Amino acid sequence: MTRVAGTDELEVALAAVREAARLCQRVQRTLGYGVLTKGDRSPVTVADYGSQALICRALRAALPHDPIVAEEDAEHLRSSNGHAVAGEVARHVQAVRPGATEDEVLSWIDEGSGTLSDERFWILDPIDGTKGFLGQRQYAIALALLDRGQVRLGVLGCPNLAGGALFAAARGKGATFQRLSEPATGVRMRVSRMRDLAGARRCESVESGHSAHGIGHRLAACLGIRSEPVRMDSQAKYAVVAGGQAELYLRLPISRSYREKIWDHAAGALLLTEAGGQVTDVCGQPLDFSCGTTLSRNRGIVATNGIMHAKVIEALTEMCDDA
Repeated sequence: MTRVAGTDELEVALAAVREAARLCQRVQRTLGYGVLTKGDRSPVTVADYGSQALICRALRAALPHDPIVAEEDAEHLRSSNGHAVAGEVARHVQAVRPGATEDEVLSWIDEGSGTLSDERFWILDPIDGTKGFLGQRQYAIALALLDRGQVRLGVLGCPNLAGGALFAAARGKGATFQRLSEPATGVRMRVSRMRDLAGARRCESVESGHSAHGIGHRLAACLGIRSEPVRMDSQAKYAVVAGGQAELYLRLPISRSYREKIWDHAAGALLLTEAGGQVTDVCGQPLDFSCGTTLSRNRGIVATNGIMHAKVIEALTEMCDDA
């Protein structure tokens, strides 16, 4: 099959994420769904696997030559300990894709085991914010297409945000919002035009292990920001800033050595940039997605409506100089 291009790629991605979001909503309504624990002690749910299976299936069908790099694989599900969860994953996928066999579902999950390419590949976090998912808070299905180190398009599915929403962006073509329940042409997104830092609304990660909350508090005081942060899981924070419901999202480094994963930011960063905002690291450097699975040349994330960005970076720099 020939590779589709441009708008067609975005349509494929939107349809795939919409399908995965339906599965995630279904799993979240189901009591007693399975939770496994990965080697780094982070939880993995039936929805992680089901979401990945559906998106990989759709991408492989439409774009058979594109590598897909995703967070999960089916190795544990094929083991004796994972057999029951594998069956549950298959049942939820079959509710969206009738007729799919368990073997097919596991093979779809493994389509996400591609290697990073210097040219072009898809990056998928089937559930960004699994703890948020488990806690009935915010989470996102995050899919992005990278080409020669640049994020070309990104889609976020946020089933618990704005009544259930899909956010999409293509480089140079803007960002759009549409409801999960109402497939339609997207509504153009624009960031807030607020200039007054005192009135700025800010987002932070729920988990203190993801962002240095203490530094964020000091920065807000330095800038004269009066409001308390809204703490949210996942890349939903990018969507909130891109849609003008907040002006600032901070993800400040918890250590000098920690580096962000590309799948935690690729789709969201493009969404916000295409909505008119700005995303850099804490030094004001653009995010570099050309270094493998991590943003190894960047430290932390500062995402704003653009208008406030220089002042935030300046304040962070002064704080670092004074430390």
